[in-house]
Amino acid sequence: MSLKEQISNDIKTAMKEKNAPLRDALRLLSSAMKQIEVDERKELSDDDIIKIIQKQVKQRNDAMTQYRDAGREDLYEKEASEAAIFETYLPKQLSDDELENALRTIIAETGATSMKDIGRIMGAASKTIGTQADGKRINECAKALLS
Repeated sequence: MSLKEQISNDIKTAMKEKNAPLRDALRLLSSAMKQIEVDERKELSDDDIIKIIQKQVKQRNDAMTQYRDAGREDLYEKEASEAAIFETYLPKQLSDDELENALRTIIAETGATSMKDIGRIMGAASKTIGTQADGKRINECAKALLS
């Protein structure tokens, strides 16, 4: 079953169970996927859908920060619950130790020695690590290892 089918089935299940927060969050996700399909006129693969989900999670995290700063706990909680729902559809994320070990291997393979080589490391890491860690985490860890 593709990720798209799974999300569609989960929307139907949420509707049957009258689980409004889950239903609404998944509809937002479905809407974002349909928008990309229409705009780019293509059928989305699971990798494309994972990228969309990661983007949605990032948007929720940014909004959570702003809502917390503004003292809007009600909106913060809504965004946090949506982000948690979206994250269930993402592949298992690497732990900090696993990420560090993977980056050490990539640094050794690319022969990187300084911050000037961060681009090569990020390129190789995005191919190797892919969706198992977000780009910001990869970048921060790579910078820490190079400094």
